[in-house]
Amino acid sequence: MPSAPPRRRAERPTRERRRRTRPQPGPGSEPRPARLTRIAESRLPLTVWVAVVLAGVACLVAAMVPVGPEQLAGIGSVTVTAALTWALAARMGGRPILFGTLALACGIAVLVIDEESLRTGAAVMSCVISGVLGVVATVPAKRFLDSARECLVAIGIAAIGALATAGFEPTIDLLRFEYVTLLLVLAGCFGVVFRLGAGFHGLGRRGVATVLIGAVVLAVTLAYAELLRRYGTPGLVDNLLDGVRWSRENLGAFPRPIETVLGVPALVWGTHMRARRRQGWWVCAFGAAATAPVANSLMNPAIALSEVVLSVTYGLVVGLVIGYVVVRVDLLLTGPRGRRARRAEEEAAGRPEPSRTSALL
Repeated sequence: MPSAPPRRRAERPTRERRRRTRPQPGPGSEPRPARLTRIAESRLPLTVWVAVVLAGVACLVAAMVPVGPEQLAGIGSVTVTAALTWALAARMGGRPILFGTLALACGIAVLVIDEESLRTGAAVMSCVISGVLGVVATVPAKRFLDSARECLVAIGIAAIGALATAGFEPTIDLLRFEYVTLLLVLAGCFGVVFRLGAGFHGLGRRGVATVLIGAVVLAVTLAYAELLRRYGTPGLVDNLLDGVRWSRENLGAFPRPIETVLGVPALVWGTHMRARRRQGWWVCAFGAAATAPVANSLMNPAIALSEVVLSVTYGLVVGLVIGYVVVRVDLLLTGPRGRRARRAEEEAAGRPEPSRTSALL
């Protein structure tokens, strides 16, 4: 009797065969991680953010006209502050949803409780957040025109923060408010730059000299204004005030000295330097001297809105001129010789940094 043929063991499907037989997702069943990545890479979050900021600014402008209910100013301030907080957290690689929601909740609590101290604290927070965001939202600039564009971006963000700061209607001592917000914005900018610039050991001799010069200019500007206010002789004060009065009567405004002399030139030179070396971030930190005064510029009720706009504009224009001179002197001392060599240096300048809408850290 013939024996039965031996049983053959079933062949296990190979990895390639399993891959071929595995059901493939259809057009409507895209994997969830891929969908999240596509949403993150789209322009939808930026579009929503811009729409929220514009809605908040519209409420603040309507309250200044005034048009509509009285609550528009508070609603606009809370909306803009929450949006700026979201943007700052996203720029710093944090958790924008968490911090944006927290800022929104704190703003709503301020409006509901309606205490003077809470409104003042919210105004300080809005001023500081917009001032820091104005500096860190800049990108490296190869040429002077690119640096001028970055100054406009920083000043524009600070101006939006100024509207939100005024919308909280705080009860303040003007001089103290200006000093506190300036110091907080400077501290925030230097805290960020400390991480971006690889700490103090990333400064180098050039960076140390730059930081010392900026600190001296800042200290001299603030100390001179304070000493003049307290101990200046009547004749000297009157002569200086005559120049301010002439400018306000004939030009409509007088530029703020700290913005003109330090803040805007620091942004011009810093963004120009960042395209070539990381020490440029330390220079950009002094751009807080421009964004902070703009963010608190609407706190003086004795100055009209038109004069505030002209003062910021004059400071920006004069500061750009000073910044241009500083950049040219820097290139003359450290850059290549000759027009062709300078153009080649501009084309080669391209130190990598994340885009404006990406996280720095």
